[in-house]
Amino acid sequence: MFTWLVRIVMAIAGVIAGWFVARDAANFGVIQLVVSILLISFFVAVAAFWPSLMAWFRHRRGPDDQSKS
Repeated sequence: MFTWLVRIVMAIAGVIAGWFVARDAANFGVIQLVVSILLISFFVAVAAFWPSLMAWFRHRRGPDDQSKS
């Protein structure tokens, strides 16, 4: 199951790296690895701060939504 997650992340990283570097360039694998590490870091950060993010978005709705109670 873990390999499926890695394959999905590497596929997304390959697409993003393809926007900046040609696929047959010598450093494509390195760029893909860097992008995949950044994606994994982003997903871990979102998962770690999920409750805080949801509270922040709920608070940001505005005074109109809160005055109806």
